[in-house]
Amino acid sequence: MSSPHLNAPAGAFADTVLLPGDPRRAQHVAETLLTDARRVTDVRNMLGYTGTWRGRRVSVMGGGIGIPSTLIYAHELVRDHGVKRIVRIGTCGGLQPDLELGDLVLALGAGTDSNVNRIRFGGYDFPATASWPLLEPVARAARAASRPVRVGNVFSSDLFYHPDAALHGRLRELGFLAIEMEAAGLYGLAAELGFEALSVLTVTDHVGRPGAMTAAERATGVDAMTRLVLESLFTG
Repeated sequence: MSSPHLNAPAGAFADTVLLPGDPRRAQHVAETLLTDARRVTDVRNMLGYTGTWRGRRVSVMGGGIGIPSTLIYAHELVRDHGVKRIVRIGTCGGLQPDLELGDLVLALGAGTDSNVNRIRFGGYDFPATASWPLLEPVARAARAASRPVRVGNVFSSDLFYHPDAALHGRLRELGFLAIEMEAAGLYGLAAELGFEALSVLTVTDHVGRPGAMTAAERATGVDAMTRLVLESLFTG
């Protein structure tokens, strides 16, 4: 059914939705990795598609940048379209010195400077964690493919340009693997609405030291990550 930010009819979305930030990335995934993909929503040019992967129905749509934008689309996907699993496929800045550009980070848990989960949880701290049935097969597939992968905590910041100069050092000392902008909010919403959620990230930048992928390297790396996610979630 149509909702404020999705002009899709009932049944337009599959049970599983891949959620990159950039709607052009969603279009690219639909056109290059899915079969018989068709556009099902385009409100505000936030494009969404449904197709198949090896005969299994799957959707992909943009979610924008940051927790507020991501949660608008995730909420309506679940509430109004019956989506059961949302896997964010995105990028991150690596915090730990042994992380290399192109490595995968699976966000087992997510800290944040956002207040969204405290609002949701009556002011208390909320353990924002991934769905293990989603995370485990992706980690297993990455290791089987000899793809460098780390599983652990990430930090979801509301601010891309953060004023706290000491933040990155504290995160590094506490073992956070990477910084990004969505996982903690997505995991909190998953707990509230009862769907499965996972954030799978490609390290495209180093935080606090030189090093960043080129635009071409980003596209190649994210494509490889997306293919791995599809293969792991739709096997058997």
